[in-house]
Amino acid sequence: MRTIYVVGIGTGSPKHVTIEAIEALNRADVLFIPDKGAQKSELADVRREIIARYVTKPDARQIGYAVPRRNAANPDYGQGVNDWHDALADIFSVLIADVPTGGAGAFLVWGDPGLYDSTLRILERVSIPVRIEVIPGITAIQALTAAHGIALNRIGEPVTITTGRQLGPVQIDSVVMLDGQLAFLEADPNLQIFWGAYLGTADQLLVSGRLGDVAQDIVATRNAARERHGWIMDTYLLRQPQ
Repeated sequence: MRTIYVVGIGTGSPKHVTIEAIEALNRADVLFIPDKGAQKSELADVRREIIARYVTKPDARQIGYAVPRRNAANPDYGQGVNDWHDALADIFSVLIADVPTGGAGAFLVWGDPGLYDSTLRILERVSIPVRIEVIPGITAIQALTAAHGIALNRIGEPVTITTGRQLGPVQIDSVVMLDGQLAFLEADPNLQIFWGAYLGTADQLLVSGRLGDVAQDIVATRNAARERHGWIMDTYLLRQPQ
């Protein structure tokens, strides 16, 4: 039986990596590095920097793999994601076959493996039996609230975590991730927003304030950053003013 470590590495800073994560990476014989193309090469570079900084196992190998694009044109979003996961499961099966029997491999997962990441779901589909061990990591939500110096929840109040695709009227504090549609532009302008991009990295960007006052600033900042980097990861919290 092979062991696969699914290691949360935080949101871009090598300092986010926990001692538990470092120990797991040093138990791995093979370290898998996703390649999302030239525009997102920084994501692979951070993983390589983490390995160079923390992995001391002399015979550990790094194997890169190309991440196929999801068919965004498919009108059935769920089916499109399912097909994409099937394709990735085939790739993962080939990668895992390179792990020695009785040995271990590791996937370095952005943020935390349990929050808006599909590595665990994909591993359920691989054709090779494996033992999976999950190492938690700092999430974009934690990095966002820390950067703004705020608590995620207010006293006795719940918090919703959702995507831009699913954002409706904001009745309770809502964290929005994966918002390529800029759903906040349709929200109540009197809401407070705490927005951040490239959280935890040297390129971190932050905007906060009354939504109606800062929404266009966020759009302009976001567009300029995406043009500069070729990609963007942003997260924000919307809440009713106190």
